[in-house]
Amino acid sequence: MHGAFEHLVLEMAIIFGGASLLGTVFVWLKQPIIMAYIMLGVIVGPHGASLIVNDGHIDSISNMGIILLMFLLGLHLHPRSLVRQLKQTAVVTFLSITATGIMIWALLITCFDFSMIDAIISGLALSFSSTVISLKLIPTSTLHHRRTGEVMISILLFEDILAILTILILYSGGQGFNLDAVLLPLKTCAFSLCAWWLVRNLVLPLFSRFDIISEYIFLMSLGWCFAAAQMAEWLGLSHEIGAFIAGVAIATSPIALVIAEGLKPLREFFLILFFFSVGAQFNPFLSWNLFIAVIACALLVLVTKPFIFRVLLKSLAGERADNASEMGLRLGQSSEFSLLLACGALAGGKISHDTALLIEAAAIITFVVSTYLVVFKLPTPISPKGELRSD
Repeated sequence: MHGAFEHLVLEMAIIFGGASLLGTVFVWLKQPIIMAYIMLGVIVGPHGASLIVNDGHIDSISNMGIILLMFLLGLHLHPRSLVRQLKQTAVVTFLSITATGIMIWALLITCFDFSMIDAIISGLALSFSSTVISLKLIPTSTLHHRRTGEVMISILLFEDILAILTILILYSGGQGFNLDAVLLPLKTCAFSLCAWWLVRNLVLPLFSRFDIISEYIFLMSLGWCFAAAQMAEWLGLSHEIGAFIAGVAIATSPIALVIAEGLKPLREFFLILFFFSVGAQFNPFLSWNLFIAVIACALLVLVTKPFIFRVLLKSLAGERADNASEMGLRLGQSSEFSLLLACGALAGGKISHDTALLIEAAAIITFVVSTYLVVFKLPTPISPKGELRSD
């Protein structure tokens, strides 16, 4: 027990000490500090110096950052606004995923001789946008108080739901008809009603009774967030969806803003671990043919996704050209779900090892390039340019 604790402390020292040193260099060079976290994972991870070989538990801990991020998003989104935005963006989201997935499938089939199932799963995995990258790089004022933020949240939420459906259909072990996938919308509605009832009859009364103690608000908020996330997982949804619904259930109360402000530092702690784990998963030692396929898929995502979103948001959602272009650029990368799908598909024997490497490497490249494009072109909280730094 004591040895395991010492090992964890050593890993935290390497991660946060290394991130501090490398982050200093990146800030001095006017580069996005997120890149320092990813680069550190590449350097000290299992494919680098191997100072941290077994990054599985680091990856698990880092996922709590995504859960907290989704919870904080929900706190700022009124249920009526959420339903309205989902109605407006559902078709846009579905068409963008379909178009991107088909192009990647066609590229891998025609140019790189991938099997049909490998190409299909690669197209699906790389067609979703990253919730973490997209929302980490958008100013808080834009995210919570402008239409751009509301539309992006609704698109990313709908993509998360579709990603969960994909995972259920592909990897639940069944053949043909999949009852879990069919019941997913019903489970989501049932969980939402249950969360709303608990908030109205238990969570908010407790907040009102003891809100004079700030530590109690912090403790109760975390308890509700992670309890809801786990209940959603038991129902076959996901931790992230559960945390988001838990936040939306509180969003109608004024205390939501107080909770959101108090949880921000904790969210940043776990997101640093998330970006480190992304870098640690990157394997730079690829065969030449696979390397070319990775670059081709990454370029296809980076070039076509912003264009597809811009066209669809302008033509189907009635967005202004400048808003549609900004949202397209912010959503123009693959998702953390890509890594999950690749690992699950490989473990389930659905894809080859090379295909899993392609999905992971292409997704991480889009994370890096998309981050650079956004921080040097659009307002972000971490932009190296003073005129673009905004929160």
